[in-house]
Amino acid sequence: MLEPRLNKHSKNRNVLQPLLILLFVALLAASVFGALTIFEQEKPVISMGEIPEYLGADTTLDLTLSDRKSGLRSIRITINQENQGKELLFTEYPRQGYMGKAGPTEVKEKQVLDLKKLGLKDGPAEITLEVRDYSFWGLFQGNLTRLAKNIIIDTKAPKINLLHATRYLKQGGAGIVIYQTTEDVVHHGAQINGNFHPGFPVSDGRERTYIAFLALPYDATAIVDPRILAEDPAGNTTSIGFSSVYKKANQKRDRITISDGFLAAKIPEFEEHYPEMKGDMIEKYLYTNRNLRDMNNKKIQDLCKQPESGRLWKGAFQRMAGSPRAGFADHRTYDYQGQPVDEQVHLGVDIASTQRAEIRAAEAGKVIFTGYHGIYGEMVVLDHGQGVFSLYSHLSQINVTVDSLVDQNTVLGLSGTTGMAGGDHLHFSMLINGIFVNPVEWWDPHWIAVSITEPLESSKTN
Repeated sequence: MLEPRLNKHSKNRNVLQPLLILLFVALLAASVFGALTIFEQEKPVISMGEIPEYLGADTTLDLTLSDRKSGLRSIRITINQENQGKELLFTEYPRQGYMGKAGPTEVKEKQVLDLKKLGLKDGPAEITLEVRDYSFWGLFQGNLTRLAKNIIIDTKAPKINLLHATRYLKQGGAGIVIYQTTEDVVHHGAQINGNFHPGFPVSDGRERTYIAFLALPYDATAIVDPRILAEDPAGNTTSIGFSSVYKKANQKRDRITISDGFLAAKIPEFEEHYPEMKGDMIEKYLYTNRNLRDMNNKKIQDLCKQPESGRLWKGAFQRMAGSPRAGFADHRTYDYQGQPVDEQVHLGVDIASTQRAEIRAAEAGKVIFTGYHGIYGEMVVLDHGQGVFSLYSHLSQINVTVDSLVDQNTVLGLSGTTGMAGGDHLHFSMLINGIFVNPVEWWDPHWIAVSITEPLESSKTN
């Protein structure tokens, strides 16, 4: 039986049919892929810090906009106030194609808000950020990311009313300023000789009334640019000057002889804590007296950066009973084998009585540091609140722990010879916001009354 013979056209159809199906499937897949690409539904991303509750005269918004699919198309920032919209920014990025990324995938925008130029008034408003991409989704308008927040426009800086400023400031001395502000402030205080001293609410409950304890460094040769500064929640800043009279202090100069016996007694102690020291005995001593001293004082300054906001102390600070061995801001020349090898300044008062004498807190405060600290040896630091600190060093024993609350009856530890001490004594320092000041002022009830207590009382009537 003969089989039917396929003609030429039938053979061609059998060959083309699978090819047509493959082509159709490929075209369908490409169409679906293209549709999914140009109609993608992933929204743009807005990255920024939190929109501030207050917008001031110099507010800047830092924005990072991104869209990893079709790319960014536009950004719009508007402020609506009393049913009127003001456009702060509108940027449209040129189309770069119709498939894939038609706009930039990331844009960083730093926008300065000139609210006065737009005629906006101080008061409530709403800020809106709108970002679109180049997707064809949403009737060809693109995916939209929208952020909106109620804010308060405040373009007026606070006013400062000076109630009191210390009349005379001596080298290494302390003082205060008392002031009021016309509105709430978030950052404020006094600046003098390049050092900023934060302000704190006065303890008598007066509204928007603050005190800042300030210090004139021991090496100041004049009072430079004394000012009170204030910044409100919207970032508006203001400042006013105040006047204090500079007084030069009598600072003693003396010489200290470094003996081989002293080096043999002290260097092993420092080597134990600071094995990086190199050289012979005198080289290690100089490293300790110079480099380590600077590092120690920097750490002490850092400890004083976050004071308690309330005043923990009440009156004059008590002085340890004993004989003075060295004064504040004594300028020392160190001699070794008959030759001067170093010069340093003593930033405290040394007092000696009996060996291992009890060391009590000079006033009420909070323990913020205990432990070994270089040239200071075993050391305790107290925070008395509002920028006032006291330091006790060369101790042989420490009896308190960090975060303990202490008063004038609390025994902090025992005197000793740790650190750069040639004999048993207490090295006592006072600091204002990390700046060493003369403890003698703080031991004096009359100075406390005239410089702090009476100005606080008399300023109530100003």
